[in-house]
Amino acid sequence: MLKEYKTIKEVAGPLMFVDQVEGVKFDELVEIEMKSGELRRGKVLEVSGNTALVQLFEGSTGININEAKVRFTGHSLELPVSTDMLGRVFDGMGRPKDGGPKILPESRKDINGSPINPAARDYPSEFIQTGISAIDGLNTLVRGQKLPVFSGSGLPHARLAAQIARQAKVLGTDSKFAVVFAAIGITYEDADYFVSDFKRTGAIDRAVLFMNLADDPAIERISTPRMALTAAEYLAYEKGMHVLVILTDITNYCDALREVSAARKEVPGRRGYPGYLYTDLATIYERAGRIRDKEGSITQIPILTMPEDDKTHPIPDLTGYITEGQIILSRELYRKGILPPIDVLPSLSRLKDKGIGKEKTREDHADTMNQLFASYARGKEAKELAVILGEGALSDTDKLFAKFADEFEKRYIAQGNNEDRSIEQTLSLGWELLSILPRVELKRIKDVFIDKYLPKGDA
Repeated sequence: MLKEYKTIKEVAGPLMFVDQVEGVKFDELVEIEMKSGELRRGKVLEVSGNTALVQLFEGSTGININEAKVRFTGHSLELPVSTDMLGRVFDGMGRPKDGGPKILPESRKDINGSPINPAARDYPSEFIQTGISAIDGLNTLVRGQKLPVFSGSGLPHARLAAQIARQAKVLGTDSKFAVVFAAIGITYEDADYFVSDFKRTGAIDRAVLFMNLADDPAIERISTPRMALTAAEYLAYEKGMHVLVILTDITNYCDALREVSAARKEVPGRRGYPGYLYTDLATIYERAGRIRDKEGSITQIPILTMPEDDKTHPIPDLTGYITEGQIILSRELYRKGILPPIDVLPSLSRLKDKGIGKEKTREDHADTMNQLFASYARGKEAKELAVILGEGALSDTDKLFAKFADEFEKRYIAQGNNEDRSIEQTLSLGWELLSILPRVELKRIKDVFIDKYLPKGDA
């Protein structure tokens, strides 16, 4: 029988102070029972002497400090896990949200996870096909990698996230593939889009969805990504599945952290975010990876909206340090009607070289990738020069590079919402576009590949 306390001293925003407590531990799950019988939950943030500071998950509205009872459960917040979670939709606290029955758990897992011994980690090296050329061809995603998407307000990152979740697969393996999708602080409209899109395409059969809406308590946002990663760890390391975790929007998560930090009267860091923002984000991102002697893996795509499109803002800045690259969405391409508006030049996948090449994608992948990058960059420079000096100032070769840049955006980067391109199609499209240029300009590709793959009649 858990001991009950009726010694609530104060409630301040999402925080509650409980006096005269005994044997309470940091991060312990707390239950608050109202006079009406309603049950709310929280966790211990700090213990000082016999006073416990509790962070409330469901908010403090309606709590009467003289009548509410507090119970400390003796364990951290846990998620009941089972393979029955596949195909289901949960809220940010892991409760079913789709009208279906509760999960009959095989076990219960601490949502904070267990630290992975760095020596037990296996190096990411297997290609994951997303079906999106700008990612597969140029900024390749590798199994076990964490590759964030940097977006901006109003850009179609929700569409990109849903497309990746639908289409992603590990090639050349019979292993089961699952998607864990966590939506953090999104609108009802976005939530409805994700759920209906997953159901319409049948992708929900291999997916677990956690939905925290914008009108849900902000504090719940802190638990949502951890719930999703706990489900992913269970499916990956205990059930041997390859799991892709998509987290959107990390900015809403960080804003919730800032809200709690301000309520605790902590000394703020950059832009008012707590000084431990880097450490806190690392506890989420570092739960991706592969472990030796385990068949499964966790690959992570966190999505964040950059405030004012500022890459130096603390959230994208710190995320870039922890993760292995970034996919950046461009407002300029979006205005041109190019979807998805992936800006390939500043985008980067630091592990792309490990997941491409012979027996992974194709032998010519690395060379064509480098040539496409270089040619697109030169084409954009030629177009900028034409704006300043006029098109007459361009050489014939410069005009071909400018034409290449336009075609590259229209045909390679832009693709339909339901267009799932295989890596073979992506590489062949790259060669078609390179055929616009004179053969002598293809300086980054070995002659043997040019002879083999360049469309005949173009040289």
